[in-house]
Amino acid sequence: MAPRVHIQRLKLAGFRNYANLSLELDQRHVVLAGDNGAGKTNLMEALSLLTPGRGLRRAPYADLLKAGSGPASGFSVFASLEGMAGPVDIGTGVDGGEDGGARRVRINGAPARSTDELLEHLRLLWLTPAMDGLFTGPAGDRRRFLDRLVLSVDPAHGGRALNYERAMRSRNRLLSEGRADPAWLDGLEAQMTELGVAMAMARNEVVNLLSGLIESQTAQSAFPAATLRLEGFLEDAAHPSASDMEADFAGMLKTGRGRDSAAGRTLSGPHRSDLIVHHRAKAMPAALSSTGEQKALLIGIVLGHAQLVRGMTGHAPVLLLDEIAAHLDEGRRAALFDLIEALECQAFMTGTDAHMFASLGARGQILTVADGRVTPHQDSA
Repeated sequence: MAPRVHIQRLKLAGFRNYANLSLELDQRHVVLAGDNGAGKTNLMEALSLLTPGRGLRRAPYADLLKAGSGPASGFSVFASLEGMAGPVDIGTGVDGGEDGGARRVRINGAPARSTDELLEHLRLLWLTPAMDGLFTGPAGDRRRFLDRLVLSVDPAHGGRALNYERAMRSRNRLLSEGRADPAWLDGLEAQMTELGVAMAMARNEVVNLLSGLIESQTAQSAFPAATLRLEGFLEDAAHPSASDMEADFAGMLKTGRGRDSAAGRTLSGPHRSDLIVHHRAKAMPAALSSTGEQKALLIGIVLGHAQLVRGMTGHAPVLLLDEIAAHLDEGRRAALFDLIEALECQAFMTGTDAHMFASLGARGQILTVADGRVTPHQDSA
């Protein structure tokens, strides 16, 4: 059996409300307990930077600097972990500057070629209170959520999405400026076609795999099962091959140049797709479910995806579950902890009341967070 991926040591410098922090951990789950504003979510945000992207808050790097430290000071996040490829040291941060500086990543002390290298050692999934409105909010939030799920099983997905966005911005600029040279547009649209279809296929594969896994475990889960599907970009049409999808998308882009020029944006493509979620048992859209049901559906999706990642990679992801227990009754909390433990993962969880995590027992280590300091909880010291 592969060793459990887990963070053993975490060090922060100049990050949010942490001047300096050093934590020694083991493979058990970690509970961060403390008052609102103490810095629990800041610590979770630091952990979320150990994967590609802008972290769980998507904040500009300048906002991550410790208050009062000045833009030239920078920040750093360092972790030693038992990773997917064995023990590894990961460091990331910025050197500072008026715009917060450029992010750097080091793996075992050597500069990484890109942040994608982090995925060779660690996969992270998170759930935060800001995501509670996922089903009722804009489609862009759901696409971003889905792309994070895809990235956990397909590390190339992030690069494809980034390059697609670059090509699309260039096309939009050409159309808006009236410099619609057909050769330039053909080249950009060829890039968009190849990348866009690859993105769509990767999304579809994850949605189908996750849907099948959720369906197979409906009876055993303490959380309601979700039905997932994509709509908005070639999802409803029959495409026996990627080349057929590319041909259809290329046609959409070419015939839509006039319309897109007038609109000032590209109106067709995977950037317009939406993740549609239904409450399976009630056969109703998740957006029309109660707030509590929406939270439970979201937890079920994240736990299901964690199991999918484990099955596809051989290693469960590290979970970041911010304020996860606040809206769950005692029975659901205990069931959640059992499901997390069954995943053989390490989970970081936050809450204002350490007693909400009592049923976790010896499977977790409880730490108290206060004013940029983290200490063992008094009852578990």
